[in-house]
Amino acid sequence: MVDATPGILTSLNTGTTNTGERVLIDYKDAIMDYKVTDLPALQFFTEAMSTETGGNIDITFGKPSMKMEQIEEGNTPQYQHTKLRSERVSVKEWGIAVGVTRRMIEDSRFNEVEMALNEARRAVDRHMTEHVTKVIFGGAAADTTFGTIAITQTTPESTITTFATNPYSGFFGTGTTVDSGRLNSYGNESAARLQRNMYPSGANATAGNIAVSDITNGIDRIAAHGYNASHLFISPAHYKALLDLGDFTSVFYSGYGPSPGSGSAGAPTTAGMMDGSPLNSVVRDGVIGQLYGLTVVMNAYVPTGRMGVFDLSVKPAVYVERRPLTVEEANPGFGIVGSYMSMRYGLKVIRPSAGCIIINGGN
Repeated sequence: MVDATPGILTSLNTGTTNTGERVLIDYKDAIMDYKVTDLPALQFFTEAMSTETGGNIDITFGKPSMKMEQIEEGNTPQYQHTKLRSERVSVKEWGIAVGVTRRMIEDSRFNEVEMALNEARRAVDRHMTEHVTKVIFGGAAADTTFGTIAITQTTPESTITTFATNPYSGFFGTGTTVDSGRLNSYGNESAARLQRNMYPSGANATAGNIAVSDITNGIDRIAAHGYNASHLFISPAHYKALLDLGDFTSVFYSGYGPSPGSGSAGAPTTAGMMDGSPLNSVVRDGVIGQLYGLTVVMNAYVPTGRMGVFDLSVKPAVYVERRPLTVEEANPGFGIVGSYMSMRYGLKVIRPSAGCIIINGGN
């Protein structure tokens, strides 16, 4: 954050006359050590790249395209070549204008410029977190602020990959074909399993509900493409449902089982909760920890009707930075001290099989 240090606008008294001395800020000092790429949302989901050209940036990937073959004596094997897939990333400029009147500076008992710049930086943090979340999790409706399209359980792959209308792309949609477009064959998996979309419906249509089958479904879908699920991202509503879920809490209880002749799973008893149970830690500090080997992360930016299973040992998206956050002094008008904060960057999902978004109903 911006500190009131010498050289920055300050309301501290100086000398022995107790006369407040106010110095206008050097706006560039406000973001000297600030890096957008340090934000958790970007570190979790994106691979950071930089570019020296603007507009649209092309990123090229090699596709599985060669295979060994048996060579008979005197024969020459067929020549094979590399197949490539290109992803185009749209770089756009985003910014914010900050203005403080001189009267505010003179009359306030607070450091108004410092407060304004700190809030502007927090606005950048909120913007980037929301932008990454919109791109990764999608939504049932288009977002005109960020330019994302509606992506649901039935959205075709062709709609998701059309750059002109959806520059952010997404995970696999419906109607994919193995060894065509973004989808490659893998291992001994059948085409039917590989062609499943990555936006399946959850077991419950109510937003915020979660079932163990939702989690295992996501694990299975990305594992079919060779990825090992490492993280589960959920909303606060999912977090509550998870803690209320009998299937979840039961694994931390001893002596859990069906009541004789009841035909039901039975309920865990307080006596069955062991001191070393991870559930005890959850109750105390709200840290979910791990579930089926997944690191469970709860965040309010995750949509209430969606949760995601990801392999974050690789990054599903790319963050292309053309210009980092910069600050320029502005002249909004007489008696106003102002500055412009701006940056140029692009976001896009480039690994469509590294994540699976489970959707509650029409959310």
